[in-house]
Amino acid sequence: MELETNTSGLEIKTQRAWLANSVELLSSMRFAISLLTIIAISSITGTVLKQNEPLPNYVNQFGPFWFEVFQHLSLYSVYSAWWFLAIMGFLVLSTSLCLIRNTPKMLKDMRSWRENVREQSLRNFRHKAEWRGTVSREAMTQQMTQQIKNLGYQFKLVEKENASLIAAKKGAANKWGYIFAHAAIVVICIGGLLDSDLAIRFQQWFGGKVPFEGSGVLISQIPAQHKLSLANPTFRGNIAIPEGKSGDTAVIPQAKGVLLQELPFTIRLKKFHIDFYSTGMPKLFASDVTIVDHETGKTFDSTIKVNHPLIYKGIAIFQSSFDDGGSLLQVQAHSMTGANLGKFPISAKMGGENKLTAEQANGRDEYTIEWSAFRPFNVENLAREGQDLRAVHPNQNFAQKLTADLDKHSGSAAKNANNKDLKNVGPSMQYKLRDKTGQAREFHNYMQPVLLDGSWVFLAGARDSPNDQFRYLRIPADEDDKLDEWMRLRAALANPELRSRAAEVYAKRALPNAGAEAMQVQLANSAKKGLSIFAGEGDAPKLAGFTAIAGFLENIPAEEQTKAADVFMKILNGSMWDLWQLARQKEGLPALELTEKRAQFLQLATSALSDAFFYGAPVYLQMTGFEEIKASVFQVTRAPGQNVVYLGGLFLVIGVFSMFYIRERRLWIWIKHDAGETHALMALSSQRKTLDFEKEFEQLKKQLGVPEQPTESVTTSS
Repeated sequence: MELETNTSGLEIKTQRAWLANSVELLSSMRFAISLLTIIAISSITGTVLKQNEPLPNYVNQFGPFWFEVFQHLSLYSVYSAWWFLAIMGFLVLSTSLCLIRNTPKMLKDMRSWRENVREQSLRNFRHKAEWRGTVSREAMTQQMTQQIKNLGYQFKLVEKENASLIAAKKGAANKWGYIFAHAAIVVICIGGLLDSDLAIRFQQWFGGKVPFEGSGVLISQIPAQHKLSLANPTFRGNIAIPEGKSGDTAVIPQAKGVLLQELPFTIRLKKFHIDFYSTGMPKLFASDVTIVDHETGKTFDSTIKVNHPLIYKGIAIFQSSFDDGGSLLQVQAHSMTGANLGKFPISAKMGGENKLTAEQANGRDEYTIEWSAFRPFNVENLAREGQDLRAVHPNQNFAQKLTADLDKHSGSAAKNANNKDLKNVGPSMQYKLRDKTGQAREFHNYMQPVLLDGSWVFLAGARDSPNDQFRYLRIPADEDDKLDEWMRLRAALANPELRSRAAEVYAKRALPNAGAEAMQVQLANSAKKGLSIFAGEGDAPKLAGFTAIAGFLENIPAEEQTKAADVFMKILNGSMWDLWQLARQKEGLPALELTEKRAQFLQLATSALSDAFFYGAPVYLQMTGFEEIKASVFQVTRAPGQNVVYLGGLFLVIGVFSMFYIRERRLWIWIKHDAGETHALMALSSQRKTLDFEKEFEQLKKQLGVPEQPTESVTTSS
């Protein structure tokens, strides 16, 4: 008496077998479940893999081979891929056909009483009960109908031959759960298709619209084939507006290039507000804007916050993020090569470029400085616990011990993520230095010195690839918290004449006794050679700093390396002091008295000089001032399918609630007069046989007054 579960589809009568098979497959449950499974897997992929990123990011992440594979599968924009939209369309078609096939049956079954049952068929039910009574058939029938009515059952009384049948039902609305749940799938998919970029694809296929792949061009100069009209029914784009500026065109990213979406109004950003947590993460950001309607000229002010969008003319304006709006920086460029101590100013604008001539780069060709990021403050974790992970290890050989200083004085600006010591270390800027061949190296420099390991240092980060971590050169700040003394020492180290004079001064200072001229000459030659090796002018000119010293000492027998290294480093440190004083003397500055603080500065300066050979730039750019200009990034969307999806969500809630919390029960009571007594046969049926149903059956017998008699025959499911 129950509907059987059928996974087959709609069967049509036609002489074309392929058509009948296709319709049956499309409308079958197995096909719909397969589509839902594919959509679920695709959605997982779209969630794990960041969508609509610039293509070079995926190349760096996956490599050239897998980048091509994933691109052919459209995994970088899963939800707008043709195959995903096709699956959504087939799911709508399949579920709609399933509804067309099953809804009439379910509605008919909900209205039916299933009164065409026989006494013998009721005896075959698993849940049944029989009993006899002395009252008349009419009296028992009236008594039973009143009882089942009180229990909330709807019933129909059918007179059979010499018998009365009470057909009752409860929870027939359970069928609506299946109808609403399937309808929800159709409605949600239609809403999703309405909000997809299907409309934009149609305009590209049939309207001649193509993505714009250029850059550095004013929006007004971009041809019309790259712009979408105001009639575009659905879109989702971004618009970045600096403070005090306006915008009326959204940018819609595409796999290659962008499309431009015109808006029916202009957004003017009056003020951007931002608040931060102590960790440096944004706490709150909002934008005070003025909207100007193009059609009516209407103007009004509004504030757009995160999760509080402005909706105007069917277009929602969300506060998406924030960016730099072209901040102006004052930068001082310091030479990092040769004996030149020159420096020159640069006026920079974020997002812009500056040319670096070959003369400014000390003859190292021409470069382009691309200004990419500016942060007015940086909250860094400056805590360090125990020995640095990049410090010297006891089991390293001599060369490894000596060259490990490079890693010790470079690397992340925030060394230890486990111990928290969050401090604002001031403004920073990020830029790329690109040569004529197109090769670029990225830099990240802090404006102010930072206190690390008890010393104030300027952090100058560098990396070769966006996937790499910045490694920081630590330049010690002098007594005036400037770079002047370190830059002066760097230029002096590159001057062979000053190195030679420093070696002689050091030899006389180390051996002041009369009659030690021969030893002074020998010590001066050793000091001169040590300075030359450290400066990168030794027998291996490609090496410099501690790496070059390690390479030189490897030629000494292993058992004598440690002793030779101690002597070598003492001579180097002593001659570096005199080199520093000669550099100051050259500029007319007085000599300094050796103190513990200055000795520590010299030690840090020497280490930084060794690391500087790996910095990879002809100049060091130091920010000396800035004028911050903020920009707000808005996401503007027209989503006609949003309300459709909400409606589908409502249908889904109703459907799930009906299926899980409404149980259909069918009750039959066959009453007849037999051998001077009234005989009653009751049967109960439900789609889901649960423990609750077993209890309900027992409770129902008591409520209907079924007596505990020997004639009673009850069978329940095992």
